[in-house]
Amino acid sequence: MEIIKPGTKIPFTRYRYIAVGISTVINLAVLIFLFVKGPELGVDFAGGTMVQVKFQQDVSIPQIRQALTAVNLGDSVMQDFGEEGAHEYLIRLEQESTEFGALGEQIRRALSERFGANQFEVRRIEAVGPKVGKDLRQRGALSVIFSTVMMGLYIWVRFGGSFGTRLGLLFGLGAVISLIHDVLVSVGALLLARYEFDLSIVAALLTIVGFSVDDAVVKSDRLRENLRKSRRESLDSINNMSINETLSRTILTTGTALMVLVALYVLGGAVIRPFAFTLLVGFASGVYSTIFIASPIILLWEKTGRR
Repeated sequence: MEIIKPGTKIPFTRYRYIAVGISTVINLAVLIFLFVKGPELGVDFAGGTMVQVKFQQDVSIPQIRQALTAVNLGDSVMQDFGEEGAHEYLIRLEQESTEFGALGEQIRRALSERFGANQFEVRRIEAVGPKVGKDLRQRGALSVIFSTVMMGLYIWVRFGGSFGTRLGLLFGLGAVISLIHDVLVSVGALLLARYEFDLSIVAALLTIVGFSVDDAVVKSDRLRENLRKSRRESLDSINNMSINETLSRTILTTGTALMVLVALYVLGGAVIRPFAFTLLVGFASGVYSTIFIASPIILLWEKTGRR
């Protein structure tokens, strides 16, 4: 199935400088926001205890806080969770609690006295120590960094064998920069949407890296084939032709994935929604970055001396 007809010549490379400028501004803004304010960390990374409670009737956060005053939970943060009208709330405690049974019983007793024993349900209690949370945070960041670098090395080795170390290096460098772009765009979207960063977000970022590099490999393979067939044409023209020839595959592959993610985001519930949202943004960004970010890096080969 071909959505884009053979012979289509959309001049993608003509707009690469504008795209690179816009992407640079966005990425710098995300980095500044990360260093100045920082992300909202979930229990997995920040440590502490999280309690999820669902009520049968409409209650307010001040009412819940007043009911739990006798439990002496210390500093806590309460927020709505789930769909509007779901009556679900998250209670975040700064202190770790390993005695789930005792904590859950205290919360149940306090809420029963205020709202009635059959009017709520404690759905889950999770706790992570501060040292474990710090270790998970570091390992999560390193996993994303290492996976991005290894993808670039793989592409360098794969295409360097056909066209030499210089062009292979540009292929790998373009892939790494585009993957960094996708990760930063996804992180920026999470910051704007005010989603918490936890292990599921790390899993989503790693998925984005793997999905985006697959698209980069397909375009690079087509570029390699066209370089062999069209030696007299400019690299700019061959690169643009390769993008157009793989555009149908990109639209079909990414489009079907995005449809699944939209359904998952809308119907999956509040727990899975940040994960689906991250993948939605990352997959869409991957299509953009492969065309407008990775391609300009490869075109540097023509300026430094094409063999």
